[in-house]
Amino acid sequence: MSNELVKQEEKQIKNVEERNITDNVLNKVRKFQQDGQIYFPNNYSPENALKSAWLKLQEVKDKNGKLALDVCTKPSIANALLNMIIQGLNPMKNQCYFIPFGNQLTLMRSYFGSIAVAKQFGEIEDVTAEVIYEGDIFETEMKRGKTLVVSHKRSFENINKAKILGAYATILYKDDTEESIVMTMEQIRTSWKKSKLNPDSKDSTHSQFTEDMCKRTVINKICKYYINTKDDSNLNIIRQAFETSDEEMKEAEVEYEIESNANKEMIDIEDEEVVEDTEIASEEIDTVSEEEKTTEGPAF
Repeated sequence: MSNELVKQEEKQIKNVEERNITDNVLNKVRKFQQDGQIYFPNNYSPENALKSAWLKLQEVKDKNGKLALDVCTKPSIANALLNMIIQGLNPMKNQCYFIPFGNQLTLMRSYFGSIAVAKQFGEIEDVTAEVIYEGDIFETEMKRGKTLVVSHKRSFENINKAKILGAYATILYKDDTEESIVMTMEQIRTSWKKSKLNPDSKDSTHSQFTEDMCKRTVINKICKYYINTKDDSNLNIIRQAFETSDEEMKEAEVEYEIESNANKEMIDIEDEEVVEDTEIASEEIDTVSEEEKTTEGPAF
């Protein structure tokens, strides 16, 4: 058989696999819709999101340089895609990306994705974040158990990533109320250290883009808090998908680390909250800009 025929046959096999996986995912999504378990924003197309994700997956590789579609199990691929659609995410809007751990494909939300999921509950106008530098005048107050940022003033000369004291994120509600969460730099670094990668390395994303990663951490935290406090039964499946995505990420990292360290040395894996800040390539860093903010599952 000629090389050309072999390539054509391999392409046909891949096309069949794609149809089998994507058709299975869409059938489950339609079943959820028919049962009234899931509702999508008016501008969200599951079919388009699925096509975008499949295009992205053509380029996703594991640590050994092998394509995720070749090394990851078909059920894990289908589950990651289903989880993405249920949460109403689209990888082309930088709301999520896919990471292979061993033979398992996992879905990772960016903070754009966390904001997009939170907005589906209908109460949120926007979510913002800011860094607090040494020398800033920053004041908060507590009102009915909620943290409110009263004032934040900064001189231009204060801006120095080596002198970050902390960061905060604020949810702006449609009724003109708001609430915030504030994290010290110590708390943020503690969160970063839950990653199996080294955030303290001078070449790490956290070191090179410290301000952006601080904002990312507080935005993810406040969105997770908000979503976990909602009891809207119509959006229950979205909340489950949000939580499942976090759990799968944690489990995949633990299993991968165990496998990577087998027969090498004893490792200490704490049962911590899901990693919020897994390293990603510099070009994929979620920077907060006004333009990007306007862009807008699990197999149960």
